[in-house]
Amino acid sequence: MKTRVAVIGVIVENKESVNRLNEILHEYADCIIGRMGIPYRAKKINIISLAVDATEEEIAALTGQIGRLEGISCKTAYSAFFSEE
Repeated sequence: MKTRVAVIGVIVENKESVNRLNEILHEYADCIIGRMGIPYRAKKINIISLAVDATEEEIAALTGQIGRLEGISCKTAYSAFFSEE
């Protein structure tokens, strides 16, 4: 199965959705390489960067679930490189 490395940028504007966001990330823990969270207190938001290595379908499913959360948005940047698992 071919996988791709991608970076997912997540902006959290609604803290009420954080618990569900963490549940989703836990469900995809096997494909998350790393996670960095930055609280931006001046703007009352949180910025999360996720590095993932997964199939395009898994990445799309992950970002789709995140994108449906109230007050949370995300965008994905893909590497051009595919690898075989």
